Amino acid sequence: MRPPAAPGVGLDGIIKLAVMAVGGQGGGVLTSWIESVARAQGYACQATSVAGVAQRTGATIYYIEMAPEGSRQPVFALAPAAGDVDILIASEMMEVGRAVLRGFVTPDRTTLIGSTHRALAVSEKVVPGDGIAKAEEVRAAAEVAAQRLILADMDRLAVERGSVISASLFGALAGSSALPFSRDAFEDAIRRSGKGVEASLRAFAAGHDAATGAVPEKGCIVATDPEPTAARLPVEGDHLAVGEADTDGMIGPDALLSDWRALRDRAAVFPVEVSEMALAGLRKVVNFQDCAYGGLYLDRLERVLICDEEARGWKLSLNAAKYIANAMAYDDIIRVADLKTRAPRRSRIEREMGLGDDQVMQVTEYFHPRAEEIAGLLPARWGRRLEANPRAMARTERWFGRVRRLRTDTFPAFTLLHFLGGLKKYRLRTRRHEVETLHLHDWLDRSLARSASDYDLAVEMIKCRRLIKGYSDTHARGLAKFDTVVNAVDLVEGREDAAQWIARLREAALQDSDGIALEGALRTVRSFAGTPEAP
Repeated sequence: MRPPAAPGVGLDGIIKLAVMAVGGQGGGVLTSWIESVARAQGYACQATSVAGVAQRTGATIYYIEMAPEGSRQPVFALAPAAGDVDILIASEMMEVGRAVLRGFVTPDRTTLIGSTHRALAVSEKVVPGDGIAKAEEVRAAAEVAAQRLILADMDRLAVERGSVISASLFGALAGSSALPFSRDAFEDAIRRSGKGVEASLRAFAAGHDAATGAVPEKGCIVATDPEPTAARLPVEGDHLAVGEADTDGMIGPDALLSDWRALRDRAAVFPVEVSEMALAGLRKVVNFQDCAYGGLYLDRLERVLICDEEARGWKLSLNAAKYIANAMAYDDIIRVADLKTRAPRRSRIEREMGLGDDQVMQVTEYFHPRAEEIAGLLPARWGRRLEANPRAMARTERWFGRVRRLRTDTFPAFTLLHFLGGLKKYRLRTRRHEVETLHLHDWLDRSLARSASDYDLAVEMIKCRRLIKGYSDTHARGLAKFDTVVNAVDLVEGREDAAQWIARLREAALQDSDGIALEGALRTVRSFAGTPEAP
């Protein structure tokens, strides 16, 4: 058995450091700073990088080996090996987990420095349900795997000081004392780079302070995020928006606020188990359209309440309050354009990018409309005619169905989206609204029709609306899964465990975007229902 190495120095006298960074976070800059400080302190140094696949715009491993200059030229490796890394820097929490899984972090030698913030991977985003990996599990594994662990929200520390995460991670490396160099040597490396020096030094100092503030016996710090502040949306003159001015979160002209309060009072008389969710749903649909639309939401919810009862805990109405609101506040071109041109969104992007007074920011929006979106934007009668004509739909797809990138920091693109976002009054006459309304009525009718004979099944059918979300292709995939699960009710209806089977099918549909898990679960249902496999 080999004896443990001294912190920061391998058994062969070479210090081995790996940086696992996500594209756009300055991993290359961080590596160049580490090279610079090492060479300035009389160390031979070599750095390499291995680009990963396209996860979060590319995850890359940068690898650095260094050793004091001497009479013999050291032989450096080109890539890290499991169990042979002295210092591991991870720019995101799942990169911490990836480092542990690959065996780069070991309790006999590795100092692990990581950021607790999240930049979701593609594999997390494509899951129809909640695909976000559990950061708590990663942290627990890191505490076991590392000899010394330093965790903080390095991204927030950097952004608050007008810089990027590479600077705060560099500061944490200096504060960890894992490298035998002084703080001044690290700061000199930043100064020699000559770019964004002052902001980088501020972020460096924040990262350094975070690392040196670690609890000694644990060698671990965790910086918690501040409480998020509610974003206040602007008043566009003739509609209400979610905000902070009114006591229950709505702002707008006095006449419309009076209408809103009347709706709010209607929701307040609902059973206490339902009223809070109903108010949240009401706020959502009013912000989506207007107060008249909010009144329609309450009408539909009152219809559900008639079919419900207190003895059941109002479960049917509680879930309906949530999912009817989601169904009514669907994502169409008008909503997408409205959200992309709201002032708070621009302010949030500027804040996240750390935009300075002397800087100009360009914002490019990505669009890929299909023929269905174009037909949905037309008046209902015109849209139906277009959808019924395959040749016209194919022609529309050729004309519009290509990727478009609109620079909303330019007047023409912003004006176009602002115009589309202002078509709220027209929305209720569109083909898309007609389709969404018919689908909502069918779903609600089928669910409530079973509330008397199988209450739990009706509740699970209401919950199936969770499968439908998003825009364009995402919406189409969710809609197809929804139809598959709801149509399966005919296969299990009358069984004592019918509700449980619909819940299982719904959860299977949420597991992957391709519907593989759902198809497997559906085969099981068909097997005991005596239904032949679909062709």
